[in-house]
Amino acid sequence: MLITEHPLEPVSLVQIESARKRIHGLVLRTPIVRLNVDDPEREVYLKLENLQPTGSFKVRGASNAIALAGQEAKSRGVYTCSAGNMAQALAWQARQNGIPCTAIVPNNAPKTKLQAIERFGAKTIQVSYDEVWKVVTSHMYAPLSDALFVHPFSDERMIAGNGTIGLEILEDVPGVDSVIIPFGGGGLTAGIASAIH
Repeated sequence: MLITEHPLEPVSLVQIESARKRIHGLVLRTPIVRLNVDDPEREVYLKLENLQPTGSFKVRGASNAIALAGQEAKSRGVYTCSAGNMAQALAWQARQNGIPCTAIVPNNAPKTKLQAIERFGAKTIQVSYDEVWKVVTSHMYAPLSDALFVHPFSDERMIAGNGTIGLEILEDVPGVDSVIIPFGGGGLTAGIASAIH
């Protein structure tokens, strides 16, 4: 099964601006600080997403996804597939809204990561790596089929939330000519690129 079985439509600037309104007050507008680089020809800035309540940018997309789901999420619960930042972000935002949250995690996930997810109020279900990959590619986990799945990176709600970072970069560093983005699943890159292109 290929991940392309669930292709995404491009995320629009309107979706990103709407996400910003939805998550305003739920997440931080993180500062951009100039990095002290001894190079007079370049100005390098860092966007401090590590200051978000869960320590990563993932809280932006998770907050947007839960806000869009509304009452449906409250009655059905939410889940994701992650042993890290995504699970923590969804758990944190779900707890803020009284929504049950579950994280599907690989059975070899470090205990500290599981504890961090559970500390934010989520239940964890440990499965094999192959089963984790099935959830990522199929966008579902049969035992939780009644709950709403929030994909850790291939989800328009997540990507639009991530795109709010791009809007802030453009506002805080007018005339920026390059943005370097760490790449994992691609959701952060897709969101920021959609905002700044």
